[in-house]
Amino acid sequence: MTWSHFGWVALGGALGATLRAAVALWLASSAARGEFPWATLAVNALGTAILALLAALALNGRALSDDLQVLVGTGFCGALTTFSTFAVELVLLARAGAVGNAIAYGATSLVGGLAIVLVVFKLVRG
Repeated sequence: MTWSHFGWVALGGALGATLRAAVALWLASSAARGEFPWATLAVNALGTAILALLAALALNGRALSDDLQVLVGTGFCGALTTFSTFAVELVLLARAGAVGNAIAYGATSLVGGLAIVLVVFKLVRG
């Protein structure tokens, strides 16, 4: 990473955060009320797919330029995805008595994320 990459990270971050906010408005829910957090699941799944694609391309000798990698991987996906919100929403769901939603959300996030990575790697390998 070089100092010139900070601009790319900032641009990607602005785009990722904006998309995350738009998805949160579109798929509004409240884990504190026991509602399934579709928005966080969606942005984390999308970010996982994008990062898996970057990794799979790099492992297959087709890596993007350094500028594009920090724009998309660090900036965009870094602002789009969120582990901290995932963790807080799990606790909020459990505290709201929505233990089934908490278990489904946690399992879907973890197993789904791994499945996304496996599918993307398989598609890139051909």
